[in-house]
Amino acid sequence: MIDFFSILSSFFGEYGYIAVFVVLIACGLGVPIPEDITLIAGGVLAGLGKADVSTMIAVGLSGVLLGDGIMFAAGRIFGHRILKLPTLARVIKPKRYAEIQDKFDRYGNWVLFIARFLPGLRMPIYVFAGISRKISYLRFCFMDGLAACLSVPIWIILGAYGAKNIDWLFTKVHQFQSIMKIITVIFLLFISYYLYRRHIRIRFFRDNRRRIREELKKQK
Repeated sequence: MIDFFSILSSFFGEYGYIAVFVVLIACGLGVPIPEDITLIAGGVLAGLGKADVSTMIAVGLSGVLLGDGIMFAAGRIFGHRILKLPTLARVIKPKRYAEIQDKFDRYGNWVLFIARFLPGLRMPIYVFAGISRKISYLRFCFMDGLAACLSVPIWIILGAYGAKNIDWLFTKVHQFQSIMKIITVIFLLFISYYLYRRHIRIRFFRDNRRRIREELKKQK
């Protein structure tokens, strides 16, 4: 990881914001580059005085959201045909597609928010969301943007803060990754409980309406 980080840091140091922007778009398109390490490398660039932290956050958000948006739009425009592309066929296999469909059935639109913290499933989830045509561009941008506004600044600021002590930085990176996994699990449990309670309430009111209608019919 550190070797790859060094390569990214050198690349960003030479080409600046545009390099960060392009690599983040590539991450969104499914290129196997860790998005968090990319953001951290951008933060380190800012921490060393070669870039501005606020501008780097803006560039990071733009690259992340554009990359995600391209995959969502591709799924929406081309439908299931996009799954025939060799690069996507290797990633979105039938088993994984079924897993994603199950997550949408269980958690609804909140899957788009959660996907930001699920690196292996992020791109397939966005493609599936587009293919389903059940989610508008506006809702996708809102849910994805909400999650990105939480994750992107964290990684960039962490990179900027630890720019001059890489060993300390990567210790904190591993800690933050573990914390975010725990938070994601807790959030999933909360959403599951909320959706379950809502389902119970809806069924309760539906059964009551049916019972009242039947009683009214009997009275007539």
